[in-house]
Amino acid sequence: MTYIIRFEDKEKESLMGGKARAIAQLQQQAGFLIPNGFVLSPAAFEASLTLELREAIVETFHEMPLQQDEDEIQRLLANLQLNETVKLEMLYTLHRLCPNGELVAVRSSAIDEDNVQHSFAGQLDSFLNVPLEEVAEKVAAVWRSNFSDRVLNYRRELGLSPIPHPPAVLIQRMVNPTVAGVAFAADPVTGRRGVAVISAVSGLGTSLVSGETDADTYHVDLKERIIQRQIIAEKPILDDEQIQAVAKLVRQVSKYFDRPQDIEWAIEDGQVYLLQSRPITTLAQMPDPDGIFNLWDNSNIAESYSGVTTPLTFSFARRAYEQVYRQFCRLMGVPLATINRHDDTFSRMIGLIQGRVYYNLLSWYRVLALLPGFRVNRRFMEQMMGVRESLPESIVAELQTATWQDRLQDSWRLVKTVVGLITNYFLLPRRIRQFYQRLDKALQLSQFNLEDLRPDELAAFYRQIESQLLTRWDAPLINDFFAMIFYGVLRSLTEKWCNDKSRTLQNDLIGGEGNIISAEPAKRIREMAGLIAGNREVIELLCHGSLDAILPAIAQLTELKLQYQEYLEKFGDRCLEELKLESPTLHDNPLPLLRAVGQLAGIERVGENSLTEIPNPKSQIQIRFRKTAELRLRRAFRGHPLRRLVFNWVLKNARKRVRDRENLRFERTRVFGLARRVFLEFGRRFYALDLLQSHRDIFYLEVNEIMGFIEGTATCTDLKGLVAVRQGEFAKYREMPSPSDRFETRGIVYQGLEPPPSTGGTKGGVSQSPITSSYLQGIGCSPGVVRGAVRVITDPRQVVGTDQSVPLQPGTIIVADRTDPGWILLFPAAAGLLVERGSLLSHAAIVARELGIPAIVSLPGVTQWLKDGDWVELDGSTGKVSKIS
Repeated sequence: MTYIIRFEDKEKESLMGGKARAIAQLQQQAGFLIPNGFVLSPAAFEASLTLELREAIVETFHEMPLQQDEDEIQRLLANLQLNETVKLEMLYTLHRLCPNGELVAVRSSAIDEDNVQHSFAGQLDSFLNVPLEEVAEKVAAVWRSNFSDRVLNYRRELGLSPIPHPPAVLIQRMVNPTVAGVAFAADPVTGRRGVAVISAVSGLGTSLVSGETDADTYHVDLKERIIQRQIIAEKPILDDEQIQAVAKLVRQVSKYFDRPQDIEWAIEDGQVYLLQSRPITTLAQMPDPDGIFNLWDNSNIAESYSGVTTPLTFSFARRAYEQVYRQFCRLMGVPLATINRHDDTFSRMIGLIQGRVYYNLLSWYRVLALLPGFRVNRRFMEQMMGVRESLPESIVAELQTATWQDRLQDSWRLVKTVVGLITNYFLLPRRIRQFYQRLDKALQLSQFNLEDLRPDELAAFYRQIESQLLTRWDAPLINDFFAMIFYGVLRSLTEKWCNDKSRTLQNDLIGGEGNIISAEPAKRIREMAGLIAGNREVIELLCHGSLDAILPAIAQLTELKLQYQEYLEKFGDRCLEELKLESPTLHDNPLPLLRAVGQLAGIERVGENSLTEIPNPKSQIQIRFRKTAELRLRRAFRGHPLRRLVFNWVLKNARKRVRDRENLRFERTRVFGLARRVFLEFGRRFYALDLLQSHRDIFYLEVNEIMGFIEGTATCTDLKGLVAVRQGEFAKYREMPSPSDRFETRGIVYQGLEPPPSTGGTKGGVSQSPITSSYLQGIGCSPGVVRGAVRVITDPRQVVGTDQSVPLQPGTIIVADRTDPGWILLFPAAAGLLVERGSLLSHAAIVARELGIPAIVSLPGVTQWLKDGDWVELDGSTGKVSKIS
């Protein structure tokens, strides 16, 4: 048996250990200049152990695998010497390597060393300038260092086996360098992949590696330019040619291993020797700061997609956003060729970060930049989306970079766009009517039994619905755009012409418009509550009974039954998190609705003794604020008839567009409800074919995977396996703290992704101290002043929907991180509303105005600032909320 492994022994590379294997490959296969040498295999260590020593070591590790006694182990190894056969073979090879008695380096090369996961840098002993007669002693010292306290602790910290593998030992001829050092193919501190970092010292590099000596440091970019120098002494240690040679070497080595390397090098007689190479282990979770910049924000989208969202919902929503905004640009007169050049932008309107949906803000701005007047429109869009921080001006300038030819073309496009806007403005009422007709027709197709369709027919039906609706979303798009423009102009005019310093006048003027469908559920709930207000038995049943007990009782109350069925028929798809396809609807579980009716009826029964009047959808409060605001307008425009004419036109359009925006969003709910039913039917078919463990597993597949499985374009047909992987990953996301509302990424989005958590006092990626102020300032969105106790609600099911639900007490002010249309079940019983997120055009703001509920949105930290039972005074006009006794 031989204990010597030569560099050219490729079949024995697995025995060389990490360090020696890399050196052998680089010399023999890649031709790098490396000092000659050989490897003493791990078998040499095994052969050198006496039977008594072997048993003692094994016994020590087995008895104390997690807390070995280092002194005891070292005592056992103190007399370790090389086996005579090993020693003779090694000395023979040494004399052939160094015929003139040249000095050698004796270095560790453990199996675990210098690999991708862990480097073991500096953990095992190595020796330089060793005379041949001392090599055997140094080899034994390397073996002993493999069992040192620092190595055993290092292994425990990394979760490796507590029993070390016997190390190989690398023995090489010494070089006598004038200068040596280390080099990194990428900056290990900043993560910049395009910058090589070189450190150099005079003589041997051991003092640099050990940290005993400061070194010159050079940074070299991919064009071999030296972009940074840090010189310790009066003169640099390396000249420019040497710096570039070392940078080239580390990059060539990295190319060979297909990953950035950390190398040791030395220069002797003008030649650059490679002494060691290992992967830079810290880069795996470090983004490249030179990578493409992305800005993620969930300010307003969290209203639709809160918390963790399933792959099916995200893939459906991403496709919808892509198609809808391509169509929007076409309607705005953007040339088709320009739209096609931005395919990647439209496909990345939203992203999924740790299972949560975010706006990719730069994609939104890029789409907006396709339209003339980008700077003005940008501000309006930010208001509508509820973005708390504007885009950095440096990025704005980058988006607007243009030549004079581009500006000339943009001017011509501006003319066309203005003509298109005027045309769309006059055609919008007709487009809205046609949209409703098209939607009703598509939804009527779904009235036949989906269970009667074969899977391929079901796929064809889905494709038909997709083509009829998702690619023809013109009316909501144009209306949203005009809502953004008119509301923004209205806000500007109230400040400029009406001296509205508080910036609340536009809300008073917009509210009380009526005919907003989102307020209708509250009205219907109130009417149903009124039917049973005096019936204690039914109220008790609705508040605390099971669904099986409630439904037969309702069947005996003809009017209540009729109104209940009408509610489900019209609003059955409007549920908590209604745009998430996985969300159970009121069709699936009507208990939250019934609980809300019973609780409101209980408050009604309290009557005049209640702490506060229950808000009415036709609240006189909102009408009074609107009339007061209109009176203020008449005063402001006395003597300014032209201003009054312009302002009234803007106000009229803002009211219409905001109203239609909310009503058209309800139609989106109906479309998503139809999609939900179709995909659940797919789930039942796949489950029946034993392709899924449960029909609801369909939500862990993407749209293209479902359709591809049926149509023959799938790349993975193991649906159970695919679902299992995704369920495991998304379960981890649910256990993780929610990421920040806003954060940046560079390069690969998911690499090193650690967005700051929104819990524990951080918002928008910026750490915040606990709020100590006695008041908070947000955006007043529904006028009125109210005092009362607050209740912090993270999930409406805390109030309605389960046996453990606790009803709202009369006069309660709701405090929430965000709301969605499903929260409407709580609004009829609420005295006020405080929301951490949201904008002036968010669902909560619009519905609160229509219901006459004083409300404030965009209150960062309010859910941490307040706790259940705290008393506050909120002013829905000024946006100020104060703690009171």
